Amino acid sequence: MKLGRLNHIGVATPTIADSIAHYRDTMGATSICEPFSLPEQGVTVCFVDTPTHSGLNGTQIELIEPLGPDSAINNFLEKNPLGGQHHVCFEVPDIAAAREEFEGQGKRILGPTRIGAHGTPIFFLHPKDMQGMLTEIMETPKGDH
Repeated sequence: MKLGRLNHIGVATPTIADSIAHYRDTMGATSICEPFSLPEQGVTVCFVDTPTHSGLNGTQIELIEPLGPDSAINNFLEKNPLGGQHHVCFEVPDIAAAREEFEGQGKRILGPTRIGAHGTPIFFLHPKDMQGMLTEIMETPKGDH
């Protein structure tokens, strides 16, 4: 497995509106997308762009708010009422090959491969197998996402 680009850092939040205000007013973010819902994942998300350097895409902050009482993010927010870092996400060129390689290493994959917020296939690796960090693996997006 070759480490790919850090695509985004997922941040759970009780309210995306408050987090948008924080990143805009406190951190000076100028590029923030409109929040959108992912009902199949039980969340509303919003991406905050970080500046680009030398023509490279900047890493994004993915704000994640629960979409209803059954959202898996609610468990995280019960333990962390203010929200906080939920996961890190790395890109890979081939999601099926990456999944096979992690499975071959004995890493626990949480659920099936599915389509994520960038419209590309993703899966998550158990934090206990990834030095305490919930880790998302996503296929590198094609085009502008």
